[in-house]
Amino acid sequence: MPKSSTSEIPSHFKGWAKPGVIPPGLVSDLPPEPGETLDAISGHFRLFQLGDGHRFSTDDILTAWYGTTWCPSAQKALDLGSGVGTVGMIVAWRLPGVRVVTIEAQEDSVALAKKSARYNGVTERFDVRTGDFRAPGLLHDHERFDLITGSPPYFPLGTGVESDHPQKLACRFELRGTVVDYCQIAGRHLSSGGFFACVFPFAPAELARVVSGARAAGLAIVRQRPVIFREGDRPLIALLGMMRASDLPERFREQTWTEPPLVIRDQQGAIHPEYSAVKLAIGFPP
Repeated sequence: MPKSSTSEIPSHFKGWAKPGVIPPGLVSDLPPEPGETLDAISGHFRLFQLGDGHRFSTDDILTAWYGTTWCPSAQKALDLGSGVGTVGMIVAWRLPGVRVVTIEAQEDSVALAKKSARYNGVTERFDVRTGDFRAPGLLHDHERFDLITGSPPYFPLGTGVESDHPQKLACRFELRGTVVDYCQIAGRHLSSGGFFACVFPFAPAELARVVSGARAAGLAIVRQRPVIFREGDRPLIALLGMMRASDLPERFREQTWTEPPLVIRDQQGAIHPEYSAVKLAIGFPP
């Protein structure tokens, strides 16, 4: 495949001006292998994925957007259970000075994340680690992060239809830890004043698991935002932002600000204007 020059790179997509830097992969020959796809994610950044595997989702976009919105000064970020690196890559795009650590157990996903890092020219500030994030040694005791993100699996094994594809199975079912484990790691590795952003089902019983896990980890849920996938429906998931309780005044440790719901699609099924604005904020076509 012949190499391109930056002058040949389209600056617009369907009337939308792509923001941000042009990554080196766009002007080199780092193509997807058979079975892989190369997809837009943030501005000119792209992401390698398996064509028949787990694809990046609205949950990933929202988690990265929420975390970087409420922790815009992060210098070090950690993404837990990072899959193919979607959240970490959006964080790297939105915060050009940040150094990102991602942890993922599935080697196929890790290989794709590393390939995306090379393509987007962020290898020097994108540390992709392989393993179960609960395992000793993957994170050193002294490591601290200003921003930690996570999209925990929602369901215990045996509570739903389980995919035969290992990527799809792990993203939905609790094979390697629950939201409680995510909170525990965040509580241990947040820096002073740091922020932990995650997404989880909005049902009361599920939110109760987050509240319990946060409290046990010494975290306070300072804000949450319900997400409605179609205007008029009830919220199905919520974005949650947490901080170490010890970093907050006592009066603030037990109060959570619930923001107005974020609507993904209007009643006709079109992208809601607010979600279009969210997508613009992470460099994704509205």
